[in-house]
Amino acid sequence: MDTLIGAAVALVGTLLGAAGQWAAGRSARRAADTAARTSAVAALVAALAAHRRAMWIREDARLGGADPDRVAALRADSHASRDAITAPLTTVLLLAPGLAEAARTAAAATYALRHAPARADLARLRDAALAAEAALVATASTTP
Repeated sequence: MDTLIGAAVALVGTLLGAAGQWAAGRSARRAADTAARTSAVAALVAALAAHRRAMWIREDARLGGADPDRVAALRADSHASRDAITAPLTTVLLLAPGLAEAARTAAAATYALRHAPARADLARLRDAALAAEAALVATASTTP
């Protein structure tokens, strides 16, 4: 009888240990997923900010009648900053599908600064891009 009780206690202990390891592993995976998602959103927000700045400088120069060579150089800079959005945007879309709409909206709002008809429009478009970026961050902070 003592052997049977000992075996039952050992079995229960083994099962509890396995359940604890499973829970710990699941918690670690969840923490790693959250960290990866947070890093992806942060990289996207940084890329959007860099492109928004490049577009502001470029479009402000164009609207101000800057030298065509200067505008061409600024265009090259803005093309590079736009290219830098692709990888972090794709990462967010893959790691956090729940953020896809907010991420795409933030990117589109930043791209919309292109060819603003006047400085007032450029400022309005910049504000809209900032708001879309803030909405992305807010959505990311509340989406599991």
